[in-house]
Amino acid sequence: MTDVRPVRAFLEERHLEWAAEASGFATRTVRPRPPATSDAAARVEARELLRLQGAAGLFRPIGERDLRACCLARESVAAASPLADAVWALQGLGVTPVLAHGSDELVERFARPALEGRLMSGFAMTEEEAGSDVGSMRMRAVRDGDAWLLDGDKWLISNAGIADWYVVFASTSPDRGSRGISAFVVPADSPGLTFAGAQVMSAPHPLGRLELRACRIPADHMLGEEGAGFRVGMATLDLLRPTVGAAACGLAARALEEALAHAATRTQFGKPLGDFQLVQEKLGRMATELTAARLLVYRAAWEKDRGAEKITSEAAMAKAYATEVAQRVVDEAVQILGGRGVLAESPVDLLYRSVRAMRIYEGTTEIQHLIVGGRMVAAAKEART
Repeated sequence: MTDVRPVRAFLEERHLEWAAEASGFATRTVRPRPPATSDAAARVEARELLRLQGAAGLFRPIGERDLRACCLARESVAAASPLADAVWALQGLGVTPVLAHGSDELVERFARPALEGRLMSGFAMTEEEAGSDVGSMRMRAVRDGDAWLLDGDKWLISNAGIADWYVVFASTSPDRGSRGISAFVVPADSPGLTFAGAQVMSAPHPLGRLELRACRIPADHMLGEEGAGFRVGMATLDLLRPTVGAAACGLAARALEEALAHAATRTQFGKPLGDFQLVQEKLGRMATELTAARLLVYRAAWEKDRGAEKITSEAAMAKAYATEVAQRVVDEAVQILGGRGVLAESPVDLLYRSVRAMRIYEGTTEIQHLIVGGRMVAAAKEART
């Protein structure tokens, strides 16, 4: 069960009840499921995890815009299954911009069913030559009467090939860079949209390429105004970035749990592994860093829930620190488990293969540090004028 005591100061009573509900669901329903061992199996399992989480109401906080509840959901689910967490994450990334910028028709057709787990969403921003540099994307959108024609390729897209619809970013004014990007809701069955193949990760996760060739999208499928896509995308990432940190904390908490259980039961040199001071030091450091990461995560979510217009720096700090901590904690757990920690059937091995991507997706650690540092410098300059 998720321990809310370290972050209790940032939570309200309703969050305590929700934490118990989300954690109970993850422990009873998600954790016992055997992990997918191939890309094909992950694609099937992801759809089932979508259905289960939707039926249990795990996506509800997205629609309620309760960021602390979102963090609690992701932390609980991630501790039980990295794949289940990925499913949750993409529902958040797809639904959030539609709720914020879509018409009532788009909300009812796409967002509401997604919140109920009946439709799976995707978030198609990344391209082979446009990762951190979003403004360099090459996908184009050209107006054609009452529609837009989208042409280009997307890669490293989670849920590619299994999503029912995607939020796709394309340049409508290439000469304006990031200010010329627009966002569109693109149904998966749109003519001209093709799943171009899987990109297989070491930890099974539905990922792949999308090709759009003269893909015709109704004009009213644009999210926000023309040229507002970069702001739509960045606002979505800023808002949900603390939940990435929460998921990282969930993975780290599971790794710590496995390491502690092993240390308490494994005997070496005539006594439990946990009796050795070196192991105790590792466990203590893991717990300390995890608690610090959780405090940053829930501080950022609390700021947003209490009315902050932007939490750009807080979210960046939370995401960067929590994902780096999770990498260290999981690595230490493998070290404590020794040979058992690198066996394919070990939960810690799956965590080890899953956690690395967190330091990259939705903004690398280095980009998060640049965000924080850049805002610090800007504030300092403003204070001197």
